[in-house]
Amino acid sequence: MKFSEAVVNNKDHNIEWINNLRLISMFAVIVLHTASPLLFGYKSVPLFNWLTGDVYNALVRFAVPVFVMITGALLLHREYELGDFLKKRIGRLILPFLFWSLVYVAYRLYNEEFTFTGHLWPDVKFVLHQLKSGAYYHLWYVYLLIGLYLFIPVLSKFVQHATEKEILYFLVIWFLAMLLATPYLSIFNTAVDLHNFTGYIGYLVLGHYLTYKRFNLRVLPYIAALVFVALVALISWGTYYLQVKDHELKTFFYEPVGPFVVALATCAFLIAKYTKVKLNATVKRVCNNAGKYTLGIYLSHALVLNIFDLNDINFTIFNPVVSILLIAFVCFLLSWLLVYGMSKVPVIKHLVG
Repeated sequence: MKFSEAVVNNKDHNIEWINNLRLISMFAVIVLHTASPLLFGYKSVPLFNWLTGDVYNALVRFAVPVFVMITGALLLHREYELGDFLKKRIGRLILPFLFWSLVYVAYRLYNEEFTFTGHLWPDVKFVLHQLKSGAYYHLWYVYLLIGLYLFIPVLSKFVQHATEKEILYFLVIWFLAMLLATPYLSIFNTAVDLHNFTGYIGYLVLGHYLTYKRFNLRVLPYIAALVFVALVALISWGTYYLQVKDHELKTFFYEPVGPFVVALATCAFLIAKYTKVKLNATVKRVCNNAGKYTLGIYLSHALVLNIFDLNDINFTIFNPVVSILLIAFVCFLLSWLLVYGMSKVPVIKHLVG
């Protein structure tokens, strides 16, 4: 039987947990961006502070891969008319992307990170270049998502007609190609070109597979939790070891399309899937509301964090173990309130994301 047929025929699948996982991943992204300045300050910050940033970074590195896995879980098993899919999915991204990109260009101009020449065409070309390459550090994800959306109509055809064995074959080759691309295993690389199996597309298929595959192992969530903790320890220790050894920050263990983060994201996904959380009606309603605005929260949170930093609201306000989480939580709330408020204004409600 095709794996997709088993998905369609099984009416017991409950994917409500995905909304909770999406919110957790969104908060994890903000934690990552709150803690990252500590990592890049490895030459100047106290060791304890740097290690705090290192552990937090290791803890939340699953976030973006899980976002992509959620996309695969929600989209790959469906039939699409090509034009309608591209119009709906990419169309939904374009206006918020353009709006927030211009917001960040204006914000950076206001902060005098660059200045305009005063001549129309050179300034227009500069703005267009910003839109082409990314107006702010976190917007790379939008470019990634657009690229994935372009590929999903093709990839979904494979998934819908593939057996479970064929899907596993795809994932094994993807993981093998990833391993051979790592610096320490590149000596085993051959002239066989496996680049077609690399990148974030593997996360799409992995998210689809893990969502709809039934694992008849009661201890699986506990095993996933133990492996998750072990991976966080390994990633943070490995990054510290390389930093001491090479006297510079190395991101080998942090690579989002790397074996350690793939395993970390897989564990996070399985923990979310098999952990039953009972929320009262009010909390569930709040979570569902926040879940509708995760794109807007993602697009706006970097602006909130930057405003915090300009006002010296960062990990230095007190112990970074607490301050990183507190700042990330406040940033999440303010970003949510910002996009929620914007969504109630008719003129701009389609721009928030």
